[in-house]
Amino acid sequence: VRQGEPRFPAGSGLGDSKGWSWLGTPQAALLGATPGHSAQQSATVANPMPGTSSDLLPHFLLEPQDVYIVKNKPVSLACRATPATQIYFKCNGEWVHQGEHVTQRSTDQGTGLPLMDVRIDISRQQVERIFGLEEYWCQCVAWSSSGTTKSQKAYVRIAYLRKNFEEEPMGREVSIEQEIVLACRPPEGIPPAEVEWLRNEELVDPALDASVYVTPEHSLVVPRARLADTANYTCVAKNMVARRRSSSAAVTVYVNGGWSTWTDWSACSTSCGQGWQKRSRSCTNPAPLNGGTFCEGQNVQKNACTTLCPVDGGWSGWSRWSLCALDCTHWRSRECSEPAPRSGGQDCQGAELETRNCTTELCTASGPEDVALYVGLMAVAVCLVLLLLVVVLVCYRKKGGLDPDVADSSILTAGFQPVSSKPAKAGACGTGTRAALGGVQLHGKFQLSNGHLLSPLGAGRHTLHHSSPAAEGLDFVSRFAAQSCFRSLPRGAASMACGTFNFLGGRLLIPNTGISLLIPPDAIPRGKIYEVYLTLHKQEDVRLPLAGCQTLLSPIVSCGPPGVLLTRPAILALRHCVEANAADWSIRLKKQSCEGSWEDVLQVGEEAASGLYYCQLEAQAAYVFTEQLGRFALVGESLSMAAAKRLKILLFAPASCSSLEYSVRVYCLRDTPDVLQEVMQLEKQLGGQLIGAPRVLHFKDSYHNLRLSIHDMPSSLWKSKLLASYQEIPFYHLWSGLQPYLHCTFTLERLSPSTCQLACKIWVWQVEGDGQSFNINFNIAKVSRLGPVSFPLLKPKASCPALVGPSAFKIPFLIRQKIIGSLDTPCARGADWRTLAQKLHLDRYGGRDFFASKASPTAMILNLWEARHFPSGNLAQLATAVAEVGKQDSALFAVSEAEC
Repeated sequence: VRQGEPRFPAGSGLGDSKGWSWLGTPQAALLGATPGHSAQQSATVANPMPGTSSDLLPHFLLEPQDVYIVKNKPVSLACRATPATQIYFKCNGEWVHQGEHVTQRSTDQGTGLPLMDVRIDISRQQVERIFGLEEYWCQCVAWSSSGTTKSQKAYVRIAYLRKNFEEEPMGREVSIEQEIVLACRPPEGIPPAEVEWLRNEELVDPALDASVYVTPEHSLVVPRARLADTANYTCVAKNMVARRRSSSAAVTVYVNGGWSTWTDWSACSTSCGQGWQKRSRSCTNPAPLNGGTFCEGQNVQKNACTTLCPVDGGWSGWSRWSLCALDCTHWRSRECSEPAPRSGGQDCQGAELETRNCTTELCTASGPEDVALYVGLMAVAVCLVLLLLVVVLVCYRKKGGLDPDVADSSILTAGFQPVSSKPAKAGACGTGTRAALGGVQLHGKFQLSNGHLLSPLGAGRHTLHHSSPAAEGLDFVSRFAAQSCFRSLPRGAASMACGTFNFLGGRLLIPNTGISLLIPPDAIPRGKIYEVYLTLHKQEDVRLPLAGCQTLLSPIVSCGPPGVLLTRPAILALRHCVEANAADWSIRLKKQSCEGSWEDVLQVGEEAASGLYYCQLEAQAAYVFTEQLGRFALVGESLSMAAAKRLKILLFAPASCSSLEYSVRVYCLRDTPDVLQEVMQLEKQLGGQLIGAPRVLHFKDSYHNLRLSIHDMPSSLWKSKLLASYQEIPFYHLWSGLQPYLHCTFTLERLSPSTCQLACKIWVWQVEGDGQSFNINFNIAKVSRLGPVSFPLLKPKASCPALVGPSAFKIPFLIRQKIIGSLDTPCARGADWRTLAQKLHLDRYGGRDFFASKASPTAMILNLWEARHFPSGNLAQLATAVAEVGKQDSALFAVSEAEC
């Protein structure tokens, strides 16, 4: 065989015993010569002119491709090459017999080179003979005078599709807006089956429906379920052999019921006296559907109401008859005041003035000399009246303005240091004040007395607990334990403060909770001594019933004992977690009676009918004025879905880890310091450590649950043992506030004991009805070691639980009295307590009306300032406010000094 000629294996039928020679006559048949053509002509076609194709290797214009045998139908493989003298197939390393080749020769019109097309058929039996040993493959081999070229391999496989699905979708019930995941693993097949989904026998096309998508694992995912997604779902797998259907999975999307807004209160059931009124709501926002739960709470609320009965007016008795006048008449009168008409009652019928004739010596005709006498007497009387008015006006202008001693703000900030005192000049303004007070002089104007008010207390800080606070506190509680009102008092000294107080007043504080009780001076009658306590309750110890959508906004606090007589309101400071907005909230102050029932004593923003209570609501604290001690709590009811509470989110992880499992605890708690302290103490006992800084989440009244999920965790080092994609805390568990803190645990597993680093992200969000979400990210990147780590507990503040007398107040006693005496009297120019309340931003929530109802409005304002700013209050700011009030009365000061 010459160079470039094929060497055929024995028995292949190619170039064997028949005496084939490459250029001999028998090759005419091998090269595909047709009848009527000589072998020489065929050889010429296979061997073009020298210099054209003799130097070229054949290259393939068409190579065999992978094919599948469906059932028993044979398949064809074809190839085409140029320039080629011979083309044969080799399958699984063996030459295919020449009789199985179908060959066609032609010439390329563009190049003039010979083209050769070869095709063979492959049957199912041929493939099955080597089934299980290796895959069946074939390739073409082309020859020319320059050498050989091989094509790519083409694989021949038997196509099939099994009947049973490896995993079929399962029916389920999901809440609206939740995620639906329907898994499907199609039957085994060659080629692999394509998967499509049917919803109620209609094709689901993710390209046309953006609310669904199909994962690479063939699962159908609906990220946020809609009512329209309630249907029967079928997974369909198909390839060229067959089409298989899974069992249908019934998916039901249900809707939990939600309350509509409350209707307006109905009219009082009675037009006179005690009755009732009601309002209602319906479970239609939304209505429960497809087995969803019905709304929790009451659909009707009733309130007692009182309608004032109409009272008709009644005449008082007639007055005595007047003297007989010059016109010979006299008169008498009566008033419609016994009773006066009110509440729509009728006015008195009849005349209120009666006249009649009289005959006395005064009604005789007078001469000209009598008329002159009467006119002279009248003129003298008018002059006396005018002179009296001038004297009164001058005296009022001297005394009616703001006391000039208070107008100087330096009296509050000078530090009360003695300065050189010069004797007062005779007749100078304020001489009487200086002579009466004596002692230390401040800036030549205001002096402090060294009298008996401050001397019994000394100069130091006065506390009532020099012994063990725990022992004394427990002993204090034991004295009240037998009374029914005090059986639920906490027994731990950490949640209680107590002390003994007299008319000088004082303050009780529970450290690290923001809870305090201010007893102002003269609130306790002189000669009386009261033992007073302040306690913080755990909510599992006190039952506070809530109706409808009401929510607890503050800790439950007791101060007492109840029934003590206070002549001025004490101020109870509470922390709260409400984002206050008058349009979104109705906030009430509740008080528990000794019988155990809770009553609404005040609606924040309105004045209590009894005048015993008032609440100043700040951004994070509430200051409650009360003349009756007892057990209190702030309760709110949302008026719109925009109402929000503040939740604090904390992450804790173990300080040490000895196993492959590692847990991360996420706490959702009311944003008040007392709950934060309780969780910190609990985690200290559990050996946890705080991860990152606490974050605040505004939790809205939208009926949606709180979701928590973990992300961005390195899958090569850690895996989550949570089966679902997120965890949920029910809305009502968080909204009611009866459970001050809730938590979820994410249990993780290390894939290797050598893993000692963890970095991931925790997402906490509440899904709103319109699809918006609130996200809080925690980057856990500081757990660099799973070993002992110091625990960051809250540091206790350096404060005594009980303070008595001047040590409990920022404003010195005499300065306080001077301000009160100067600002209590109303002033036409506005230099009084009303302007001071405005300067200190204390005239909100009906505070101005409450202050005006008290004997000393200025004292109420200063007491509230003390409660808000102790112990870090800035006296300079208060002094500035007092000075600005004084400027409004500067004209009066000028007049007074000039007259002096």
